[in-house]
Amino acid sequence: MPISKCLQKSEPLWKGWDRKAQKNGLRHQVYAVSDDCYVGEWKDNMKHGKGTQIWKKKGAIYEGDWKFGKRDGYGTLSFPDQEMGKPRKVYSGWWKDDKKSGYGIQFFGPKEYYEGEWCGNQRSGWGRMYYSNGDIYEGQWLNNKPHGEGMLRQKNGNRYEGCWRRGMKNGSGRFFHLDHGQLFEGFWVDDVAKCGTMIDFGRDEAPEPTQFPIPKIKILDPDGVLEEALAMFKKTEED
Repeated sequence: MPISKCLQKSEPLWKGWDRKAQKNGLRHQVYAVSDDCYVGEWKDNMKHGKGTQIWKKKGAIYEGDWKFGKRDGYGTLSFPDQEMGKPRKVYSGWWKDDKKSGYGIQFFGPKEYYEGEWCGNQRSGWGRMYYSNGDIYEGQWLNNKPHGEGMLRQKNGNRYEGCWRRGMKNGSGRFFHLDHGQLFEGFWVDDVAKCGTMIDFGRDEAPEPTQFPIPKIKILDPDGVLEEALAMFKKTEED
């Protein structure tokens, strides 16, 4: 009795090529049409895991974590520096969904940088900013601007402690004029002090004290009218 053999169907060539083209695991240099280059781990044809991306047009370099094709996790972003002759670190910290999110440090210049919290590529949360002129702001941020409670220390030693809104002094606060030995406590609107009191503060230790101390004024209020008005003002401010 003759034996018949079933011929196995051969797989189309394109399936084999497609399988070989699938990027999974560690790959060496993979170039895009734009000549951008990526070296690192892949999953289902997407950058996933540890990897380094180089954007040729801007010369930017990202080294760190990836998740399904996006920067996600801890990573460092650098740009070329002609003076140094090597990449200069611009940001080092956490990313989420291809944006700076979480704690990170951003360098804006040789002597100007921010360290603190980020959300969606913007400084938001707690952070400390070192400015090139020597000033330091430490406190709350929202949408890249000081917003909430914060302290600004100036290069000459003076400092402001209080409320901020949209990057400006807004609300109650205290300004220590340590160079002159005075303290102003009051209320600000868009960086302008609207009302408050000024007293001597550390005048004997101040490098440039005022010529005369602030005289103490005794207010006579036998009927308690002023005291009652102040109490009503404080209650209104709290509400």
